[in-house]
Amino acid sequence: MKDILWLVQNTLSMTFKQKKNIIMYLLMPLIGIFISLIAYGSDQKMILHVGVVNHDKSQITADTIKFLEDLDNVKITKIEESNVQEKITSGSLDTVITFDQGYSESVLHGEPNHIQLTSIKGAEITGFIKSYLYQYIDNISTFGKVANGNQQTFDSMYKNFQKTNYKLITKSLTDTSKNNEMTHQTIGFLIMIMLLSAGNMSEIILSEKENRTYFRLLSTPINARTYILSNMIVNMIVMIVQVLITLTVMTTIFHINLNIPFWEALAVMFLFALIAIGISLLTTSFANNRSAAGALQNLIVMPTVMLSGCFWPVEVMPSSIQKVANFLPQRWTLDTLTKLQDGNTLGSLYLNIMILLAFAAAFFLIAIYKFSRNQDTRNFV
Repeated sequence: MKDILWLVQNTLSMTFKQKKNIIMYLLMPLIGIFISLIAYGSDQKMILHVGVVNHDKSQITADTIKFLEDLDNVKITKIEESNVQEKITSGSLDTVITFDQGYSESVLHGEPNHIQLTSIKGAEITGFIKSYLYQYIDNISTFGKVANGNQQTFDSMYKNFQKTNYKLITKSLTDTSKNNEMTHQTIGFLIMIMLLSAGNMSEIILSEKENRTYFRLLSTPINARTYILSNMIVNMIVMIVQVLITLTVMTTIFHINLNIPFWEALAVMFLFALIAIGISLLTTSFANNRSAAGALQNLIVMPTVMLSGCFWPVEVMPSSIQKVANFLPQRWTLDTLTKLQDGNTLGSLYLNIMILLAFAAAFFLIAIYKFSRNQDTRNFV
């Protein structure tokens, strides 16, 4: 035990003596927070600028325009038809609604017409206006169908419609989707950093073999198992600190709500830390030098991180790629966190936990087998 503690202390001291390692291991995970804040942190409301050209001077048209003015996040500007092209192309208006002569008559007869929308920004803009405007027009045109062209009957129903008072009770609900998306983005970046950190820490094994430090250590009472175990402990310490720093900064400084207990997020990331160590030992066991280990690490880490949905939602990828993601531990880690955010308890996700443990066990067993079968004196025996 004393030898393990000495090796752990010595490795940590040598590693963090270099300031660049402090930045890489402890500060790099925080970049994921800034990325998520840029991607999802904006609370600015979009104001839709709508121009109105009124050729139909009637009460129905005036009421329709008043309805548009009362919509949230919509600013109505009355313009002349000659200015439509200029306002649209310059971008000062997102869309223009033109009420042609005969609009009120078409509504009166229950067949709304003589209205057009002009925009160069596509259905994203016009769809929002249409969803509200057409519903309003359909409501009042229904009176025209019932009145069957009778002006007096239509006016009576239309006035009653305008005077109707509706009692609306509203309750505010907390929108957790943004926090969940920010958490997903941050944890996805953290997963990549943990894998890279574990790989770099495990490369110390190859580095000390290359400079013969490892063989000098084996001439002491320290054996190979003790040395590897100390490297694993150092790996675990570094990654747990990474997780603690990231989660603490997220929740206390940037006030990003995890929507799950802190300890549950820590427990899930602890399981992934075991997986990351297993992967790093696996790459080390198959490499004969640091350059080969680095190339193998890049070949494994970056593609799997992208395929598992660490950088973007896995749902946006083709179904065939989604099936591949189900064989990656990163995907199961993110899936566990997502299900916890959806209200599931950690105990109910025993299948996810067992799969994560199975990944870790598989990687460790393969690495141990490879180390034990390697008879090259330059490698572990």
